[in-house]
Amino acid sequence: MIDSVWAKKVPPRYPPLEGDIHTEAAVIGGGMAGVLTARLLREAGVDTVLLEAERIGGGQTGGTTAKVTAQHGDKYRQLLSSLGPEAAGQYAAAQRQAVEDYDALIRRAGIRCGWERCPSWLTAGEEAPLREELEACRTLGLPAEYLPAPDLPFPAAGAVELPGQGRFHPLEFLYGAAQGLRICEDTRVLRAEENRLQTQRGTVSCRYVVFADHYPFPKVPGYYFLRLHQERSYVLALEGAKAPPAMVYHLEPNGKVLSLRPNGKTLLLGSEGHLTGEDREGGRYAALEQRAQELFPGCRVTKRWSAQDCIPLDGVPYIGAFSPARPGWFVATGFGKWGMTNSMAAARIIRGLITGLPEPWGEVFSPQRFRLSASAQTLAENSLQAAKGLGRRFLAPPRGIADHLPKGHGGIVEAEGRKLGVYRDDTGEVFLVEPRCPHLGCQLEWNPDEKSWDCPCHGSRFDYKGELLDGPAQEDLEVPPPEE
Repeated sequence: MIDSVWAKKVPPRYPPLEGDIHTEAAVIGGGMAGVLTARLLREAGVDTVLLEAERIGGGQTGGTTAKVTAQHGDKYRQLLSSLGPEAAGQYAAAQRQAVEDYDALIRRAGIRCGWERCPSWLTAGEEAPLREELEACRTLGLPAEYLPAPDLPFPAAGAVELPGQGRFHPLEFLYGAAQGLRICEDTRVLRAEENRLQTQRGTVSCRYVVFADHYPFPKVPGYYFLRLHQERSYVLALEGAKAPPAMVYHLEPNGKVLSLRPNGKTLLLGSEGHLTGEDREGGRYAALEQRAQELFPGCRVTKRWSAQDCIPLDGVPYIGAFSPARPGWFVATGFGKWGMTNSMAAARIIRGLITGLPEPWGEVFSPQRFRLSASAQTLAENSLQAAKGLGRRFLAPPRGIADHLPKGHGGIVEAEGRKLGVYRDDTGEVFLVEPRCPHLGCQLEWNPDEKSWDCPCHGSRFDYKGELLDGPAQEDLEVPPPEE
């Protein structure tokens, strides 16, 4: 589980799958999207089981900053330009509906999760991009307003405010929403074969399969590994930092973004995003802590963590039918750092497709869409990134010798006469792994901030011992046998 400010909440425990079962629908993944989908299906009368490889809420949901908002940075001016007003309007309508759905579910089920309605701000040092986003929001029916020169610790020409958004404790909400569901924890799905799922504890036969496991693991059909890349971002919880009266997403002049999110007596500060597997030098936390001191002199860091997001080709998640070749399969992925509202939208869309009552705004999210103009550049970048990862495996030389590796460091080095991934801990003990991702064979890179092996192609991650942290890989790394 990600060690975030939310992790202090003790999760409920659910038993693993025991033997072979039959059900109408099986949802893979116990994060926000999986739990909400299972809940909405159950409420619609669909017999559903949720399968989670470890513990519910133990993945990316535990690392979110939990902004429940229809304001997704400067998303709407981009969508208007690339997709047009009809599709962009569907996206906006889904996000607005999601905020209200959270409010209704929390009240109806009596979930105690610190739910609070609040405004959301988009800010920037220049006024032009803000005015463009304001006009796009209004064109798409979002009730945005413009605030000149808001009181913030960095230069901001103004703020595009979207009122009536929300924030909460995401794990308290998740555990409340999961009550009454049929959940099997410690049950990793190893293979999916049409209407049959194979786990290490038995099989699940079902009519419908929902892949809500962050990054869908089947390579074919669907080919989602060609349509997604993954990015990591970093968060600090700060004490002694003045919180703004809204959740803030700030466009920095250097192309980075800053995220501010009040949370009780602390302020969550996020930034330093990068492609997974492209952080060989490290220093992300140090850079973010330096920025925190510049903005809030004397503040104190109480927690720090990172999380990972799937980024789709055209900026819109893939939610709906998995592939024409697999009737009965559904997918929810590619939330692009806005997992709270997109998880609720996904649950509604998939419920509607299974029950025969599709959502009117579901078309924009269809995984079967193909927009070459909106996707070609990102597809080329993703393919180049994968090629680089495979090229490293075959062509890149080792970067040193294991004996020369300092304590507390890791890297691709020469060990035992070949190229291996090596980490030397603070006591001097050495841990070796085969630095090849079991997903599609790309060479892994060492992440010094997280002490993990990360795949630059598709974002799988492993700890320094080679144990799987994040998919789409489904297996641990190979560990070389000890030298005789």
